Amino acid sequence: MSIFVRHRGALPILMLNLFLVFTGIGLIIPIMPSFMNELGIGGSMMGLLVAVFSLTQLLFSPLAGRLADSFGRKKMIVLGMLIFALSEGLFGYVSSPILLFAARALGGLSAAMIMPAVMAYAADLTTNEERAAGMGYVNASITTGFIIGPGIGGFIAEFGIRAPFYAAGVAGIVAALVSLLFLKESGAVARLAEDSSSDTAPAERRSLLNQLRYSYREPYFPSLIIVFVMSFGLASFETIYSLFVDHKFGFDPKDIALVITLGSIAGAVVQLTAFSWILNRFGEKRVISACLFVAGVFVLLMLLVHSYWLIFAVTFVVFLASDILRPTVSTQMSMLAKDQQGYVAGLNSAYTSLGNIIGPVVAGALFDLDVNYPYVLAGLVLLACFGVSLRGRRGTGLGPVS
Repeated sequence: MSIFVRHRGALPILMLNLFLVFTGIGLIIPIMPSFMNELGIGGSMMGLLVAVFSLTQLLFSPLAGRLADSFGRKKMIVLGMLIFALSEGLFGYVSSPILLFAARALGGLSAAMIMPAVMAYAADLTTNEERAAGMGYVNASITTGFIIGPGIGGFIAEFGIRAPFYAAGVAGIVAALVSLLFLKESGAVARLAEDSSSDTAPAERRSLLNQLRYSYREPYFPSLIIVFVMSFGLASFETIYSLFVDHKFGFDPKDIALVITLGSIAGAVVQLTAFSWILNRFGEKRVISACLFVAGVFVLLMLLVHSYWLIFAVTFVVFLASDILRPTVSTQMSMLAKDQQGYVAGLNSAYTSLGNIIGPVVAGALFDLDVNYPYVLAGLVLLACFGVSLRGRRGTGLGPVS
């Protein structure tokens, strides 16, 4: 609570914006199988639509991270929210494959603009001691949006299969207005803008390819590898989830909404109440390794369960592990970023996008071959990432163990 009071409401506004946007994203999750059936889209096309979103996010994330440092966090957030609203409304309105891909590309651009700016703003607001708590609050707003979004989406879908997309667009407009009217620009932006003409941060002026090429030199590179492999596995799981339970178990939009909603509640509760304690007690390295192992094992268990409540229980554990894992990696990288918060947040987003591009494309193609294949791959990749994290713990690149 002291973080909120000390910074005059900036952190709650950031949380509200992310909450509204991810509520909008969550709205469409339970109706995707029905929407795809209406358009005659298979798993491969679904994977490509997700990949286009992530490819656009990848291409623009490093630039967005630099702009968040120079142009301003608030401006990037407001513009990103408006583009998000446009992308959701367009995706719900059109039926042409070309326009569907265009809408998803706009969505990826909005994500590239929003996430680095929000993460950098949150880092500006918090001290090193508050960083884990601040990142936990920010990520909890994302999780809470996913909790509420699918339930609302399942209800809104009763009014039409495209209605949730329009509702997501409205959520984006509301988020943009909230930021424009109530969010002040971060004080760190002016200082960073003054330093931008110097040679103190030459990496920030490199092209995307050069940033990725030379990122191996950075102290947080092992964390970037974890981000990539983790994103590949989790994106494979999440992209196919609604299709998997629809085809294998006959779940309707309300069933999917209920499982995702209940399965996400624990993640939000942990992030708001115990996330900071978990990191302080066990350290980032141990938490990352444990979450990767649990997520990998329980993704594979999805292939063995059959009853509704066992499906719910397994989904619950996977969501909980991923909801703890993502802010832990973000916290770790933020602690190493020092005065390059926007740049590092942009690289984090770029490596996330790489995993989110390859994972859904491969999972979608495998789904068309056999509904079980994507989860075999996702589980094995997450367990491989667990192995990488153990190797990193023996080195020095993943930060200190508290």
